[in-house]
Amino acid sequence: MDQVLINLLNGASSGLLLFMLSAGLTLIFSMMGVLNFAHASFYMLGAYFAYTLSGLVGFWAALVAAPLLVGLAGAAFERSVLRRVHKFGHVAELLVTFGLSYVLLEIVQLVWGRTSVPFGPPPALAGTAFTLVSSSAEPMRVVLGVAPPEMCQRTAEVMVTCTRYPLNRVFLAGVAIAMLLALWLMLTRTRIGLVIQAALTHPEMVEALGHNVPRVFMLVFGTGCAMAGLAGVVGGITFVTEPNMAHIGPIIFAVIVIGGMGSLPGAFLGSILVGLLQTLPLTVDKSLVHLAASFGLTVAPESWLYPVAKITLAQAAPILPYLLLVLILILRPRGLLGTRES
Repeated sequence: MDQVLINLLNGASSGLLLFMLSAGLTLIFSMMGVLNFAHASFYMLGAYFAYTLSGLVGFWAALVAAPLLVGLAGAAFERSVLRRVHKFGHVAELLVTFGLSYVLLEIVQLVWGRTSVPFGPPPALAGTAFTLVSSSAEPMRVVLGVAPPEMCQRTAEVMVTCTRYPLNRVFLAGVAIAMLLALWLMLTRTRIGLVIQAALTHPEMVEALGHNVPRVFMLVFGTGCAMAGLAGVVGGITFVTEPNMAHIGPIIFAVIVIGGMGSLPGAFLGSILVGLLQTLPLTVDKSLVHLAASFGLTVAPESWLYPVAKITLAQAAPILPYLLLVLILILRPRGLLGTRES
C-alpha cells in the first residue's frame, strides 16, 4: 500500500512538472497561435544555465536568474527570427522552431558535453520531506522528516516498512502550484493580462489604444520560455540533467492535446493524468495472460496473441499516455477542456 501511495505522489509531482512545461507552451499557443517545437529545448537550457550559475552564485540565485536568461533568449529569438517568418504561416513557424531545437541541442552538447552533469539539489532540499510508516499492527502513519529508528524497527511479530519521500519533489510541486497561481492572477487580475488577451483577438484595437502588439507577443513568447526554464531548474535537481532531457517534447504535446489546445485548465488536467499514467502502472506486474487466468482462460504460448498478451502493465506504462492521446483524438478532438479542434 505504501508503494502505491508513493507512486501516486510521484505521479502527481511528475504531472506538475509536465504542467510547468505545458503551461508555457499553452500560453504561447493560445496567445500567439505558435506551436513552439523547441519548448523542451528551453527546458533543457534552463537546467544547464542553473547548473553553471549554481557554481557561481549558488542555487537560490540560479533559481531566479536561469529562467530570466532563458526568457531573454526566447524573446530574442522571437524578435529576430520568429517574427520574420510569422507572415509565412504556421508551417514556417513550426519548421523554424524545429530547427532551433536541434541548434540548442548541439550547443548544449558542445559546451557541457554529451553526458549528464552533477546537478543535484542544494543541502536545504537534499533531505526527507516525510516518512510513510507502514506496520502490520497499526494503520499507516505519516511522520514529518525522517522517522525515528525505533519506529522503523521490525520485530518477530510486527513487520514495519519505512519509506522516505524526498524534499526536492515536494519543492517541485510547490513551485508548480505557485506558478499556476501566479499565471492565473496575471492573466485574469492584472492590466497586462487583459492587454495580452485582447492583443490576440483585437490587435488593431489594442494598437489604437497605444500598445505595441509585436512587443506584447515578444514578452509572451519570452515568458513561456522562462516558464520552461524554471521547470528545467527544478526538474534538473529532481531527475537527471543531460541533453536527452529535451526528448520530453513529445509528451508535452500529448499533454496539451489531451487537455485541450490553448486551455490552461486543460493543460493542468492533462498533465496530472499523464503523470499518473506513467507512474501508477509501475506497481502492477500483471498482463493479459494473468487476467485471462483469473477467469479460468489460458493463452497458449504458440498463439499469435501471446507476445502482446504477456506484456505487463508496468512494461506498457510509457505508451499509455499516447494511447490516451489517440482515444482523445478519436472521441473528443478538441481535448478534455479545449475550445478548438486539435
